Amino acid sequence: MAASTRKVSPRDAPAPADALKLVFDAGTIVVEGLAEGDPRGIPGLRFDPRTGTHRAEAIWYRAIVEYLIGHNIPRVDLARGYEPIAWELRVAKQPFPHQQEALEAWWQAGKRGVVVLPTGTGKTHLASLAIARAGRPALVVTPTIDLMNQWYDELTLCFETEVGMIGGGSREPRPLAVTTYDSAYLHMERLGNQYGMIVFDECHHLPGPTYGLAATCSIAPFRLGLTATPERADNAHMHSDLLIGPIVYRREIQQLRGRFLADYSVETLYVHLSQEDREAYERARETYRGFLQQSGIDMRRPNAWSQFLFAAGRSAEGRGAFQAYREQRRLALAAPAKLRLLAHLLDKHARDRVLIFTHDNATVYTIARRFLVPVITHQTKAKERREVLRRFNEGVYPIVATSRVLNEGVNVPEANVAIILSGSGSVREHVQRLGRVLRKSGDKHATLYEVITRGTNEEFTSSRRRQHGAYDGD
Repeated sequence: MAASTRKVSPRDAPAPADALKLVFDAGTIVVEGLAEGDPRGIPGLRFDPRTGTHRAEAIWYRAIVEYLIGHNIPRVDLARGYEPIAWELRVAKQPFPHQQEALEAWWQAGKRGVVVLPTGTGKTHLASLAIARAGRPALVVTPTIDLMNQWYDELTLCFETEVGMIGGGSREPRPLAVTTYDSAYLHMERLGNQYGMIVFDECHHLPGPTYGLAATCSIAPFRLGLTATPERADNAHMHSDLLIGPIVYRREIQQLRGRFLADYSVETLYVHLSQEDREAYERARETYRGFLQQSGIDMRRPNAWSQFLFAAGRSAEGRGAFQAYREQRRLALAAPAKLRLLAHLLDKHARDRVLIFTHDNATVYTIARRFLVPVITHQTKAKERREVLRRFNEGVYPIVATSRVLNEGVNVPEANVAIILSGSGSVREHVQRLGRVLRKSGDKHATLYEVITRGTNEEFTSSRRRQHGAYDGD
């Protein structure tokens, strides 16, 4: 049965002559009927001298309407381009306790806010429940085309309606639709009044000058953010309170492991550089650090990396320092001993489903040639990527190596071993990689190996990225 639309008669009723008129205009709300320079305290409203109108970003729509209602100011709402919809779910699947708790917390918080749940705990189903309960046209925004396709499949299974797609060559803005952050900020000025609910998947991507337009140019009163790792190194996650709403519910991996996530163990393994590589590493390290000291650059400070790149490009000495940086990093992250240890681990887990993570494509391709395993990088075409993952989940490919493209948003429930040969110091990246093997599947026990080169900066990097409760006690 298709979704039904309920008529809302107050929108059709005659309005008083002095009523203010709300109009959606290219990602903004224009309020007509106000005297110049007199916004009457309406939140978010500013006078636009170019057009002689009072205007606010579309995100202020809900606050404006609530203000007008609270102050008994008559209005004609021409901004909202949608009506409530009674969505029908195809299958009434009983939610897990944490899903039900999250849904209620979001509802009680005014249908705005961020839910933080680990990978594999059913954030997609939670969003479907929220969409059905909210009863409004809904748009789901995702970071990648692969994720957009996954959401399309999930929503098609859940709801008795056609699901639209905006992005990846498609432009079908139906009442229930999926898109990407890239497409959302490009099209929201046109579509921002067509949806009463917007879901931001992996919402830590949202804060920023471009992707943020996906939120500020939408009037959607109901907003739901989903993520396993909300915090950002640049502290831009603080803007989520305005763009989506505050964190209304949070559960961590250690709270759900065993029952709703696979139980797991983490092992840190160390390898050593050869004498020759050790000497090369120390020479490169000394050159790099000497240039930092000479240039007065403290890499612990914000924007230090940008300062280093700027200084390195201004002289031959600086360019040498940059090459030294890359060389010491290559020696630490791709030490030959790591590949020898990898061979041992693959023999040990010959009957398991293994994901191998590295920080760079070069190491991935080296692994592919040496161990004859399929790889996925940012250069892998979407069709080939889907085929590799399908065969991995079916057991045709027991091993897949990747750089960073599988850090989030990939459903590989059969994966039970993750081997991290190299990575950044990002806590988010490290938790996401752990999350890839935690999806519940029978009574599986997951294992994450972290391989570190002794006596290099990689030890400090490992310490930084393990600052998360998921690693307590491991």
